[in-house]
Amino acid sequence: MSLTRISNTIRQQDLHLIGPVSLLGATIEAGTVDAYALGTFGAPADAVSAGYFGVTRGVFRMTYPFNEQATVVQGSVKLTDVASGASVVYQTGDSWFVTQGTEVLWEIQSDFFIKHFFAVVQAA
Repeated sequence: MSLTRISNTIRQQDLHLIGPVSLLGATIEAGTVDAYALGTFGAPADAVSAGYFGVTRGVFRMTYPFNEQATVVQGSVKLTDVASGASVVYQTGDSWFVTQGTEVLWEIQSDFFIKHFFAVVQAA
């Protein structure tokens, strides 16, 4: 058996810079919104993956390419389901689940935000 600790003490300097979230298919609406990541299971293109994802302050919109359960490790974010208009603010320790294909507006309310995620791609 292999155990991986999901740490609530991970910080921006522990993650690897990816670049603007637009490289991941997101549309930036305000700020520069750089993305950072550190995998804990699988690879981004795998059907199942997990890891830390961090972003700088700003606003962006993306359509989820997978089902995801996520927990906030650092910072604060307001997520809005674009179709319904429903919004929720998530802070350290809060979790959410979002289904593949959902368009979400992200408003990063802290200078830096980190979540740990578990993602599963549903076959078409």
